Amino acid sequence: MKLTVVGGGSTYTPELIDGFARLRDTLPIEELVLVDPAADRLELVGGLARRIFARQGHPGTITTTSDLDAGVADADAVLLQLRVGGQAAREQDETWPLECGCVGQETTGAGGLAKALRTVPVVLDIAERVRRANPDAWIIDFTNPVGIVTRALLQAGHKAVGLCNVAIGFQRKFAALLGVAPGQVHLDHVGLNHLTWELGVRQGGPDGENVLPKLLAEHGDAVADDLRLPRQVLDRLGVVPSYYLRYYYAHDEVVRELGTKPSRASEVAEMERQLLTMYGDPALDEKPELLARRGGAFYSEAAVDLAASLLGDGGSPVQVVNTRNNGTLPFLADDAVIEVQARVGADGPVPLAVPELDPLYAGLLAHVTAYEDLALEAALRGGRERVFRALLAHPLVGQYALADGLTDRLIAHNREHLAWA
Repeated sequence: MKLTVVGGGSTYTPELIDGFARLRDTLPIEELVLVDPAADRLELVGGLARRIFARQGHPGTITTTSDLDAGVADADAVLLQLRVGGQAAREQDETWPLECGCVGQETTGAGGLAKALRTVPVVLDIAERVRRANPDAWIIDFTNPVGIVTRALLQAGHKAVGLCNVAIGFQRKFAALLGVAPGQVHLDHVGLNHLTWELGVRQGGPDGENVLPKLLAEHGDAVADDLRLPRQVLDRLGVVPSYYLRYYYAHDEVVRELGTKPSRASEVAEMERQLLTMYGDPALDEKPELLARRGGAFYSEAAVDLAASLLGDGGSPVQVVNTRNNGTLPFLADDAVIEVQARVGADGPVPLAVPELDPLYAGLLAHVTAYEDLALEAALRGGRERVFRALLAHPLVGQYALADGLTDRLIAHNREHLAWA
């Protein structure tokens, strides 16, 4: 089995490598290729990756290359974890929207649109080269915004599944609070990428008892603290929203906070400098503790589970993925990409049935899906008016003057990445 990681020079990668090493019985990788145009970072990350494999006794080989076509040749699966423009572009995504009084965040609102515009054309080019190399290869997308990027891939006919670590993070958190193994916790996880709710927490499996009311009654304060939302919000909703819902439920509060502290991008950039220095230490043969603060917790385990199910029978039968709606949420188009529990096998994911949603959730999902339609159109075809329309449609913008100002700023800060600008 050959796997290729595009964006393999990311400081995330040792988290992925650690999972591949620990879970080698689930996903028996023989050859792992890390692809990245940044040769200096790739050398550091690749060296640590080999040492992690060696320490844990993994028999597979790890190679590195900046040649994408060589890296994806004969790959059974390709994982995408790239960031077009790097942390510098993320810094801009998190700052210029604040000038208009809007949330500055890399996957939500105006910053998320900027990231989509930069990313979709690059990912589609990579996917075409993967298809030429091996039309049977699966593409697993961890690149944000996952929902829009996955929809672009599926719309172009690629064998693609989107992956996010929000659900597995909740699963591990809830399992710890309940005092059970993570495999005993099944989430009724419904929504779009970075716009989801846990409608139920079932102990023992998909048909197990819903212990969410008990969980909120006994541990609601801890859950609310993690989400940075008032406990009363969870009590009134009776569900657990993703922490990304805070950008919607407490928008103005978040904007005020973001205006008084350094950007997350600047914090991550400093962590990356420290991590790369650590990775260069030839004595280091495990992922450092600092990596846990970088983000992407449990990403490796989710990725192993998904790849194992797509390529064989080693993964969990039911997983949270980003895939085509196909009638699962009847108020959305079939080709919308949703994030739900699905049965995953060699033919891809098949979403599980979802109960009728409360209009409180269904309305916001429909609204954001309309934005994603327009965002993908802007990413594929370009043009100032398409960018404006996408911003005007976004529930975190929604006013023509704001959309105009944000459009000008988005284009000004991203010209080098927009072929049409």
